[in-house]
Amino acid sequence: MTCPVCSQRKARRSCPALHQTICSVCCGTKRLVEIACPDDCPHLAAAREHPPAVVKRQQEEDVAVLLPGIQHLTERQYQLFFLFHNAIARHVPEGFARLVDEDVAQAAASLASTLETSSRGVIYEHKPQSSTALRLMNDLTAMLAQIRSQGATVNDGEAAIALRAIDEGARTVGRATSGGATAYLDVMSRLLQLRRGARAADAPTPAQSSLILP
Repeated sequence: MTCPVCSQRKARRSCPALHQTICSVCCGTKRLVEIACPDDCPHLAAAREHPPAVVKRQQEEDVAVLLPGIQHLTERQYQLFFLFHNAIARHVPEGFARLVDEDVAQAAASLASTLETSSRGVIYEHKPQSSTALRLMNDLTAMLAQIRSQGATVNDGEAAIALRAIDEGARTVGRATSGGATAYLDVMSRLLQLRRGARAADAPTPAQSSLILP
């Protein structure tokens, strides 16, 4: 039987999310990315407990390159940092545009400047040069408005600090890793997947978090 996902390899693993048997490659590479794996999936549990050496080494390298830019954040700012990155991960550029680290840096820096200006009592919207970055900035602004509408108290200053960390990371990770135009986005994509897996395994109760997560 051929894997229904890739239509190439032999299907060997029963997938409780798709209710089909798929190949081990699709199971390993699309897990929690394209396939919404349930927490009781035995393959997901095994991967969490015993990640391949190459995956573990990549995770350690990603954390090491990101840590200098976020280690000063408070718990609330850390939560905001990842909430903003959830919005970045969901962002779809218009037309044939491609989202790159420079767009992320511009969007985060512009919104941070706008919030910093607002915290001083002045209403002025700073805008990035790139149209792709501007659309991303609008998404980040909408995300911030959403969590506030849900009842979370987020002041402009702490949101700006989280955004400055994103700006710094987007500008420096590529140089630190000798990566390409999406080096930072690639690092964050892997860490978001890891974070989603950890939260699914040990989800906090609402009382444990000072923010309301959308």
